[in-house]
Amino acid sequence: MKITFPFSRRMALGFSATLLAVAAHAQEGSSIVIQGKDNWLFPGWGSLTQVDTRGIDAATQLVRETRDALAAKGIQLEVLVLPDKTLFYQDKLPDGKSLSADVKKRYQTIQDKLKQAGVSTFDDEAVLKRVKDGGQDVFYRTDQHWTQAAADATAEALAQRIKQDVKTLGGKPGTGMPLGSVVNERRYGDLAELFLTPDQRKQAGRETFTVRRQADNQSLLDDAPAPVHVTGHSMVQPYFGFPQKLSNALDRPVSVNWKPGNVGHWIMLLEYLESPAFKQNKPQVLVWQMFEPTYSQGPDAKGLWDNASIMSADTWRSRMKAAVGQAAGSAAAR
Repeated sequence: MKITFPFSRRMALGFSATLLAVAAHAQEGSSIVIQGKDNWLFPGWGSLTQVDTRGIDAATQLVRETRDALAAKGIQLEVLVLPDKTLFYQDKLPDGKSLSADVKKRYQTIQDKLKQAGVSTFDDEAVLKRVKDGGQDVFYRTDQHWTQAAADATAEALAQRIKQDVKTLGGKPGTGMPLGSVVNERRYGDLAELFLTPDQRKQAGRETFTVRRQADNQSLLDDAPAPVHVTGHSMVQPYFGFPQKLSNALDRPVSVNWKPGNVGHWIMLLEYLESPAFKQNKPQVLVWQMFEPTYSQGPDAKGLWDNASIMSADTWRSRMKAAVGQAAGSAAAR
């Protein structure tokens, strides 16, 4: 589960076979993608008007229980909730579509709930607003994913949070990932490539993706133990640079497991906790990455997650606690 290279364009698209099948049948006017002004594209699977407060509360309770179970084993949980693309480009939504007042506050609502539950997190919306105010885009125009500038800023903010919460991070100084040179790739974003008709795609056009190459001496660090692990979806895949920047900012190795598509953050955490990697070498810090529009969707959200990921909240809770409780080894000393 260590960070490895190279990363293909197909990996960067970050979609499961289920979504690819849907994309193959996308038609003019499909609700899968919101086609905004100036050829900006937005994922169409999140509500622009409604907030599931009950779902947010239920999800936060499961997160709290996870925090408690990990803390009992000496593991610090850091929850990273990434804000929705529409928050930053409301002016690019098409005429007749806008965010409701509740949706505009949804990210902060989630943050408030996590803080009330005593879960360690930070306000990434504020971090990314500073990036955008500084003249850099935080999401690609025709893609659902964030830019390298956004990933870098978030990784730096998370590193600061980890250093506040964990006074003595395990591992040896000098084992962080060196950052390679930056290259540009000209291509269609995933929303354009997968969900638009050929004519729509041509109108949307290609855009430039900024990607870091592997550093020349990266292979020397591959076997160093990682005191920090990141679990999440395609936003934290190495293609967009987040785990590399986090490792560099912490000056420690960072391992990562992620999966493309609509599997959800619930099953991704279980896959890691139930893996031999966790049982054999528990991390000191576990970063659990989530996404604002889907935060309220519990592990039992039928029709929203991939069918293989669906389970009741009680089943998920039992598996989580069993995996944490049966893990061997001990976390690095704080």
